[in-house]
Amino acid sequence: MSRLRTVARRGRRTLIGAALALTVAAGTGGWAAGTAQSAVTGPAPGAAVWRADHSLGLRLPDPATARPAEVARFFAALTDGQRRALVARHPLTVGNLDGVPPAVRYAANSRALTAERDRQLARATDPAGTRQDHQQARKAAARCASLLSPGRHILAFDPRGRGQVAEVYGDLATAERTAVIVPGSDIDLGSFDRARDPYGTPAGMARSLRTRLTADAPGTRTAVIAWAGYTTPVGVGPDAMTGRLADAGAPRLARFLSGLAAVGAPAPAVLCHSYGSVVCGLAVARADRGDLADLILFGSPGVRRDNVAELRTSARVWAARDATDWIGDVPNVELFGLGHGADPTDPAFGAHRVSARRAEGHTGYLAPGTDSLRNFAAVVLGRYGAVR
Repeated sequence: MSRLRTVARRGRRTLIGAALALTVAAGTGGWAAGTAQSAVTGPAPGAAVWRADHSLGLRLPDPATARPAEVARFFAALTDGQRRALVARHPLTVGNLDGVPPAVRYAANSRALTAERDRQLARATDPAGTRQDHQQARKAAARCASLLSPGRHILAFDPRGRGQVAEVYGDLATAERTAVIVPGSDIDLGSFDRARDPYGTPAGMARSLRTRLTADAPGTRTAVIAWAGYTTPVGVGPDAMTGRLADAGAPRLARFLSGLAAVGAPAPAVLCHSYGSVVCGLAVARADRGDLADLILFGSPGVRRDNVAELRTSARVWAARDATDWIGDVPNVELFGLGHGADPTDPAFGAHRVSARRAEGHTGYLAPGTDSLRNFAAVVLGRYGAVR
C-alpha cells in the first residue's frame, strides 16, 4: 500500500510539472522561443593585468575577492593623480569595481565605452568579416556612442557576452533617496534603452521613476540606477523558468548594493521586474543588513522563496501585479527546478500589496500616469502612508 501511495504521489508531481510546462508553452509561444545563455560571471576583462600592476607602489585590491568596503577605503586614500592613472590604465576594472567613487567610475567607463566603440567601428570595416558581422558591429558601435552622449552617467559597462551596463539618473553623490531598477528577461546592452516599449527597459523605467520623484518631491535630491548587470534569459524557455541565471546574477547584485553602501549612498529601494525579482529574491539574503531599505517585486513569477521571512532581509517588501499581466497565468509552483514558487502578491506571502490597476500588460508598471508608478515613487521617498 505504501508503494502505491508513493507511485501516486510521484504521478501527481509529474502531472503538475507537465501542466506547468504546457501552461507556459501555451501562454508564450513555446520553449522554442527561448535560447540557452552562458552567464557572465567574475571580474571584467583586464583583472589579471590590474593585479600585476605595481606602478603606484601599492597592492591593488583584487576585483575577485576584495569587499566593496575595502575598495572604498583604498580609493579614499589615493590622490587625484593616482586615481586618474588607474582610470587611464585599467578603465574596465575601475569602471566595474564596486566601492569605487561614482565620479571615478563614470570617467573609467567613458574610456571603456570609447575603446569598445572604436573596436566595433574597426570590426565594421574589416575585410575578413561577413556582411552580418559588419552590421552587428555597426549596431554595437552605435550603442556605445549613445551611452557616451553628454549627460549620461555610466556606473558599469562590461562588453562580454551580450553586454551589461548600469546608468545613474540624478546625482548619486548627493542623493538623499535612491532606487535601483533590476530588469527581467531579454535585457542587455542592445535593449537597455529603446524607443519601442520604453517602460519595459531599465533605462525607460529609471527615467520615468526619476521624473515622478522629482515631481512629487522637488526639494528632495534623488537618484535612480538602471542596473542591467547580469545575464538575463532570452525569450521564454528553460532559462526563464529555472533559477540558473538568477543564481549567477544574485551575487553580482548583492555586491553592487554593498558597493553603493561603501561609497555612502543611502540604502536604496530595489525595484525588481519579472525574472529580475528571482535575482532579487536570491540576492537580498546575501546583502549586508541595511544595504537596501525596500524591496519592490512587480510582474513577478515568484522569487524561489515561500514567504517574506524566507527572504531573510530587513527591508520592507512590497509586491504588485496588474490584472492584464500574462505573468499571472504562470503557475506559482517550483518542481524539479522548474518554476519560481509562491506568488509575491498572495497575502500568504506576506508582502505589502501595491495597487497596479492602471498599469497595462507585463511592462507597463512604470508608465507615466499609472498608480503603480505613483506608489513605487512613494515607497522610494519613504512616504509609506501614501501607498495604496
